[in-house]
Amino acid sequence: MMKSHTIAVLVNDQPGVLQRVSGLFGRRGFNIESITVGQSEEDGLSRMVIVTRGDDKTLEQIEKQLYKLIDVIKVVNLSSKPMVGRELALIKVKSEPAERPEIMGVVDTFRAAVVDIGTNSMIVQVVGDSEKIDAMIELLHPYGIKELSRTGVTAMIRGNA
Repeated sequence: MMKSHTIAVLVNDQPGVLQRVSGLFGRRGFNIESITVGQSEEDGLSRMVIVTRGDDKTLEQIEKQLYKLIDVIKVVNLSSKPMVGRELALIKVKSEPAERPEIMGVVDTFRAAVVDIGTNSMIVQVVGDSEKIDAMIELLHPYGIKELSRTGVTAMIRGNA
């Protein structure tokens, strides 16, 4: 059964590692829905959080292939455990002064924030799980989305693990 998988990959912080990891996915015909990369808690190591779709066998193949890459230290299937996953989106929405109170109602409902206001647009920042971001985008669409930028999911296992 095709489902979404969130994988954390701890890698050496070296030039070309992101290219090798993403290239592995491409060569094997696996799609990357989102990928975030940043510093980890350990000097010299970065953490990649990759969201992909596939069945359990596909995920097993991805894990095996990742471990073959020299700069990969550890691979963890986050979606197999209770996890916290968050994404950030910046949405530039058309907003004539008369529409702003309505748009602010949507912003407040989603506990989002307006981070910039222009003469006929505003930029809204929203943080949450992907479903929350999708819902906010859907509600802002009727006003006219001029630009949209999403970070992709970053995630951790809940609790003491």
